[in-house]
Amino acid sequence: MDTTRPIVIVVDTNIVCYRWIPGPRSPDVDEALAKDADWIVPLLWRSEFRNALAGAIRQNLIALGVARDIIDTAESHFIAREFAVSSHTVLDLVANSTCSAYDCEFVALAEEQQVPLVTLDRQILREFPEIAISLQAFVRA
Repeated sequence: MDTTRPIVIVVDTNIVCYRWIPGPRSPDVDEALAKDADWIVPLLWRSEFRNALAGAIRQNLIALGVARDIIDTAESHFIAREFAVSSHTVLDLVANSTCSAYDCEFVALAEEQQVPLVTLDRQILREFPEIAISLQAFVRA
């Protein structure tokens, strides 16, 4: 897969989290955004991102007001960049891998849109090397 000049990329929720919740991978995510800011996601990202924010709130890493600001900013970024994916495609991917249906939603979107999936998930990278690329490889490409 040629990832030197993607027009669009699918990003998984880990990438989204490191974009708006500071962490050790945030600098690489910022580089990826600078390289290609046209990110798309399946609708599922919202629930996963809310869950990540819930964990951060419960661990007292961020305050509720900060979490609200973060979700507002992230949701604004993905206006018109969220897609429903085919349930049949997700189930086909599940049947041929050990990945969760949640993970397969990101893979399905990348396959349906014929664009790379940028991820930190080793299992996705291992099981779907034809569509998934690591954050580090994407940034270096």
